[in-house]
Parts: sequence; C-alpha cells; structure tokens
Amino acid sequence: MKTSRQAGNLPHILHWSLSTSRVFLTAEWRNLVLLSFPIERAVLDARLPRGLALDLWEGQALVSLVGFQFLHTKVLGAPAAPYRDFPEVNLRYYVRSGPKRGVVFIKEIVPHGVIAWLARTLYSENYVSLPMRTDVDPGRRAEYSWTLAERDDSTDHSIRVVASGPAAYPPPGSLEEFIIEHQWGYSVKDGGECFEYRVERPPWRVYPVESYGFRVDAGRVYGPEFAPALKMKPVSVILAEGSAISVSFGRKITDRSSSD
Repeated sequence: MKTSRQAGNLPHILHWSLSTSRVFLTAEWRNLVLLSFPIERAVLDARLPRGLALDLWEGQALVSLVGFQFLHTKVLGAPAAPYRDFPEVNLRYYVRSGPKRGVVFIKEIVPHGVIAWLARTLYSENYVSLPMRTDVDPGRRAEYSWTLAERDDSTDHSIRVVASGPAAYPPPGSLEEFIIEHQWGYSVKDGGECFEYRVERPPWRVYPVESYGFRVDAGRVYGPEFAPALKMKPVSVILAEGSAISVSFGRKITDRSSSD
C-alpha cells in the first residue's frame, strides 16, 4: 500500500493547513540550504538538555548549517513590520523527546537586533544579530553570508548551494528526509528547564544539487569544539523549497515521558 508521500503527497498538501491553537508566529521558510556534518557524540552530549536523547543517523551524531529566508512573518496574526522578511543562518543538532523528533540550536544569526532579542526573550534561543547578505534565485541557487561584528574582522562567512533540475520529495528513510523532517524545537531557559515548541508545516521538496560551497570559521562563530566537524566534507547537501510554517508557544517539559 502506498503512502501519501509515495503517491506524490498531493492529497496531504491540498488538505494541510496551519494549526490555529497556541500559534505564536506564522511565516514562510523558503530556499533552505542545509549542509550536514558528522560530529563526535561527546560534543553534543555535553550540551544536551535534560529529558532529551540524541537522534542519531545510523549511529552517527550530526550537526547542520542551515540558511534560509524568513518571509511574510506575522506575530500573533499581525504583520511583523518592518521585520517581515529577513535571512537566518543557524547551526543545529537532532534530538528526540519520546516519539517527537526535534532540533536544538547552537546559534542562530539574523540581521536585526529586535528579532534576536525577541527570540532570546521568549524562547531562550541563542540568537545574535550580525550583518548579513542574501543571494537567491529560487529553485536554482541560494547563498547566505554574514560578517562578525568585530573591528578586526573583515572575513565573510557563507554557505551556498547551486541546484539543477525539478524539486522532488526525498525518498522515505533517506538521510535527506531525516535532516529536514524534524518538526519540534527545544531550548533551555535559565535554571536548566527545557522547553519545547512545534513547527507545523507540510513535507518539503528538495532540488538536485549541482555544487555547493561554505566558508565558516567555526571556532570563532560557534566555538572550538565545533571546528573539527565543520572542517570536514558534509555528508549531505540540500537545497529545499520550503513552505508556510507556524510556530507554537513553548511549553515546559520535565522529562521525556511528559512530552509524549
């Protein structure tokens, strides 16, 4: 019997709609660049929030550099002018809370201080504001670059993917599906309490990758423990089409069973 994804996912997408319960933010996430790298498990175990377990790919821990466009943003249903459209770059890893599969963000970079402050305040996410640039031709290429806001730093950091061909859903059970189909976020507030929030969206299609590039001083941007991983060749490179999304308010979880 075919699943909806194997049948092309058309019925699922036609009937999919954003949840209206406990929604804090709606937007579109578009033209996502995702570069994923193997990393020593101990690096992530040392920062794993209480009540969560690492979600491993065939026994291997991964981190992903992700760049994308945050478009048509609304907060509590109201347009977030003048901050509706902006890029974001983040470094994340993969976790489980019972049956829920999610991500923990190591750092998120945006170009606006107000957005960074709001995310730190409401979600305890490690957002920072830095000068950023975007070069996107939807379905063909996407590049996201940023500069550290330091007087002695003139080096641009960037991630880039060029695609060739039509978008398609990744095969079920593939590494690409594993990377893009985590729809919960987890963060830790002061005192060590772990909070979760849901990102609701339909499945994403991905484009065939023709080439890619990245230039990141991981030690300076993310910390020396991440430098070895981000010097390696990525095990996966994705350019994803993206979709409309909704983000729920966060709620506290006390242990893994409480979030089942």
